[in-house]
Amino acid sequence: METEGRADEGSSSQRDPPQNTGSYDFSLTPQDSLPTEDSQPAEKLVPVEEPIVVDRKAIEKLTEGLLSHYLPDLYSSKQALLELNQNQVILLDTLDQEVTKFRECNSLLDLNSLFTEAKFYHGKLVNIRKDMIMLHEKTTKLKKRALKLQQQRQKEAMEKEQQREKELERERQLIAKPAKRT
Repeated sequence: METEGRADEGSSSQRDPPQNTGSYDFSLTPQDSLPTEDSQPAEKLVPVEEPIVVDRKAIEKLTEGLLSHYLPDLYSSKQALLELNQNQVILLDTLDQEVTKFRECNSLLDLNSLFTEAKFYHGKLVNIRKDMIMLHEKTTKLKKRALKLQQQRQKEAMEKEQQREKELERERQLIAKPAKRT
């Protein structure tokens, strides 16, 4: 069918003069055709002055057909590529967010180790405080005991002094006194 359409177009185009409207000339020359068995070798070919002219309407219809055949697929491919680009942008943003989260997790691990260390040292401080309170209580008890002991020693020393004074007084009283002459 295509060859018949071309043959019909060729005959009608040979009748109509070619119209040059600034578009491309898709005419075929005999040089463009393949040599046949009865034709002469390429060096001895004699150029034919009459080019094959294709009707402009046929060119437009072929162009429209070609475009109508491929444009929907091209548009759908374009849409698919645009969607793919959008998805890639979204994916890249998501990956950036995930990388940020991982960095924060690493910094959180550092924070966790700092908190663990702080908890450890806080425990040490609590123990030192307990020890200091216990030592304070012991020193307070020792001071009270030392004060009691000091008071008891002073009391004992006072009692001994009083005892010695009593003994001295008693000894003085026991010592004979000469009687007075009167």
